[in-house]
Amino acid sequence: MRTLSLEGPRGPIALGENAPPFFILGPCVIESRALVREVASELASIRERLGVSILFKSSYDKANRTSVKSFRGIGMEEGLSILSEVRSEWGFPVVSDVHDAEQVSAASEVLDVLQIPAFLCRQTDLLVAAGESGKVVHVKKGQFLAPEDMRHVVDKIAATGNHRILVCERGVSFGYHALVVDFRSLPVLTSLGYPVVFDATHSVQSPGGAGGRSGGDRRFVWPLARAAAMVGCQGIFMEVHPDPDRAPSDGPNMVPLGKLESLLESLLACFSLKKSLPEDPFLTGDVPS
Repeated sequence: MRTLSLEGPRGPIALGENAPPFFILGPCVIESRALVREVASELASIRERLGVSILFKSSYDKANRTSVKSFRGIGMEEGLSILSEVRSEWGFPVVSDVHDAEQVSAASEVLDVLQIPAFLCRQTDLLVAAGESGKVVHVKKGQFLAPEDMRHVVDKIAATGNHRILVCERGVSFGYHALVVDFRSLPVLTSLGYPVVFDATHSVQSPGGAGGRSGGDRRFVWPLARAAAMVGCQGIFMEVHPDPDRAPSDGPNMVPLGKLESLLESLLACFSLKKSLPEDPFLTGDVPS
């Protein structure tokens, strides 16, 4: 597996099999500068207490909301300005979604990691533009894809000469309004040769399951995240919020900010235990597709 070096504002962060686990954290959408600053400040405190690598994620635009009336964010220009503040003031590498190839150039001037939303993971022009940026590309597996089909997705990015790729599992459609996590996907994704991230909060989402918006059940974030750490991934993605029940996007599946530190402590224990276990003799090579 490749180990990536992410040049963050506080120095390089190693992302990969032989590096410490990392966490991608932040509110789903940039609601306001005040909200982002509150979350960033608390994440910085947690980072110092636990000594963990954290990438700050929040979306300046949510282009795939269920309803045309749903809150999408504050827009690209202001959103990138706020993320730039987070980067410079707290020293977090910053992550946000890009939705089309035209956004990549401006987003790359601020973002350390370009995130490809799951619904867009087959969009060739977007993947190529993200790859050509030279930035780390965090691409989410579509809810409609088998994990082995992500080989074609990462190949589109790698064809640009950019192998700085993170591959993310976020659940698979299981009938209407339901997602499930098939943990067999983690070793399959690992076999692609890039660091694997598990998205613990979108995996408990119920797409469109709350009428004009998506529902979810954050109770299952804890067990799924711990299971992913034990099965095998290098990073955990979780959206967090001071008051998820009042959040305008993805509130039902976000982790309350006040409960995050204890969850991270339990995940670090799982990662440590996984590292101490003998290598699985049946999953040491490529997983057959």
